[in-house]
Amino acid sequence: MNFLIISGLSGAGKTRAADMLEDLGYYCVDNMPVALMPRFAELCLSSYGRYDKVALVTDIRERDNFSSGLDATLKELDVIGMQYQILYLDSATPNLVTRYKESRRRHPLDTVGAGLASAIETERAQLAEVRGRADYVIDTSELSLQELQLRLTKLFGAAEDGGFTVNFMSFGYKYAPPIDADFVFDVRFLPNPFYVPELAKLSGEDDEVCEYILGSEESQEALGKFCEFLSFLVPRYRDSGKPALNVSIGCTGGQHRSVCMTRELAKHIAGEGYKTSCTHRDRERWAR
Repeated sequence: MNFLIISGLSGAGKTRAADMLEDLGYYCVDNMPVALMPRFAELCLSSYGRYDKVALVTDIRERDNFSSGLDATLKELDVIGMQYQILYLDSATPNLVTRYKESRRRHPLDTVGAGLASAIETERAQLAEVRGRADYVIDTSELSLQELQLRLTKLFGAAEDGGFTVNFMSFGYKYAPPIDADFVFDVRFLPNPFYVPELAKLSGEDDEVCEYILGSEESQEALGKFCEFLSFLVPRYRDSGKPALNVSIGCTGGQHRSVCMTRELAKHIAGEGYKTSCTHRDRERWAR
C-alpha cells in the first residue's frame, strides 16, 4: 500500500499536489489532523485493498505543536506497521508573499500583525524538523502547475498502471464530433462498405468489413501513419502528467470505417503497453 503524507509551507502547493495525485489514483484527504492519521491508517489496512493509494495533507493549520504531534503520529504508524512516505513542498518567501497577495488569503500564522513575510519565516522554522524527515522535497518557487504535475507523475504515477489511459472513440460526422476529443482523425477518404450490399448492414467490428476497408494500399499506408503518429505522441502526453488522452476517429455515419480504424488503433497502442478503452458512439444509430 502507498501511504503518503503531504506537508510543507502554506501556499507552496499542497492542495494542488493532492488534486494531481487524485488524478493518479490516490484517495486524498486535505487538512487531516495528525491525531487521526493512525486511526485512518488502521482503516486502510483493514479495507482489503480498497484504499491502496492514500495521500493525506497535514500542515501548520493544525496550529498547536504540529511538529511534535506529527512525530508522535509517525511513531504510532510504525507501531501498527504502516509504511509511509513524506512529501514536503517548499518555496522561497518572496514567491509565497506574491501568491498570498494574488489570492488575498490570510496566512494561518499571520494573526498578530507581524506581517506576511514574518509569518512565513515562523512557519518555515516550525516545519524544519518535518522537512528534514521528508522522503521527497519539491521546491515550487519557479515551477508551473504543469511542471509540478510532471514531477509528481514521475515520482508517484509512472510505475502505476492506472495513471494514464488512451481512450479511443469512433463517431459519425453526421452526429457531430465528440466535444472532449484531444485528437480527431477523419477517415471519410477510406473505401466505404456502405455501398457494398453484403457489407452495408454490418459494422467495422466485423472482420469482412475491416478486410474491405484495409484492403487497399492507400488504407494500409494511412493506418501506418496514424499508428506512427500516436506512437510518437502517447508517451509524451503520458510523461507530461496528463491522466488520459482522448482520440476520436470519424466517418460519415460512425458504423464502418471509423469503427474499424478505432479498433485497429486501439489494438496498436495496447500492444505498446498502454491502458486503452474503445467506444463506438454511433455504431448502432443506422438501425434506428
